Amino acid sequence: MDKRVKFDFEIYFTNGGSIKGEDFRLDILGDNISDKELSDYIIEDLRLLMVGEAKILNKKILIEPHKRKPINPKIDIDLFIDLSHTIKHGLVTYKGLPAPIICDYLSRENSKQFYAEGTTFQIGKIEMVTNTGTYIDCPFHRFENGKDLSEVELASFTDLDAIVIHIPFTETLEITKDHLKSYEIRNRAVLIHTGWDSNWNTEKYYENHPYLTEDAAIYLKDCSVKLVGIDSHNIDNTSGKTRPVHTTLLGAEILIVEHLCNLNLLPQYDFTFSAIPPKFKGVGTFPVRAMAKLKKNLAK
Repeated sequence: MDKRVKFDFEIYFTNGGSIKGEDFRLDILGDNISDKELSDYIIEDLRLLMVGEAKILNKKILIEPHKRKPINPKIDIDLFIDLSHTIKHGLVTYKGLPAPIICDYLSRENSKQFYAEGTTFQIGKIEMVTNTGTYIDCPFHRFENGKDLSEVELASFTDLDAIVIHIPFTETLEITKDHLKSYEIRNRAVLIHTGWDSNWNTEKYYENHPYLTEDAAIYLKDCSVKLVGIDSHNIDNTSGKTRPVHTTLLGAEILIVEHLCNLNLLPQYDFTFSAIPPKFKGVGTFPVRAMAKLKKNLAK
């Protein structure tokens, strides 16, 4: 059955003044609508600026025929998809490197002595190598005089136009130049989806993993990509001692993100990629909260 919402509102402006409305009725989709959705709609529909507090009062949902197009038939919002693994105490990301130690420096119980009754805080302590979880490599990781995390521009980590290229590990572990042709990759973050993240935190994850070849790295460099990510244990073949992909990409100041996940949830194009680390001096690798941002039409 058609539903309408009846409500009053009060809107206050940050530079003074307010407006109020009583007994408004609007058509809605579904059985309910939140106060925030209502206030956002009123503010946008009235083209109000400098809005501070907004109150919805006396809201009631009524069963009445729709008189016009419902106010929420289509909601375009930014949809965020987390592409990072969770870092937890004892997690092994790279065989041979120590797992992180995550503990209390100041526990809530011990903090009681410093604060008023009922007020507690926790201060955590983390000990870990920088190659932990989903992490980003910048030139300093490979080159002594390369840019470290503090020297790479913020724009290099953030809101990069991106593409996912699907190359299942069930079909090949060796990703060559030919696998990367016929895609629009110039000036983009190129994310390689192999599906290897399905083996995360298992013994299988560390051995015989998908990787890029040197000719693939050279092709990506020549196409002027901005960043290359992969959902595998390493972007290089780790069976030997050379790391030509790291050398080629980081030598061209093309950032690398390893140990991604959830790339199967992304469209091929039409999204941006971000992987922002802390601003450390003298560090070339660090965990990131890698994410994709895309538009989603919630209309059914």
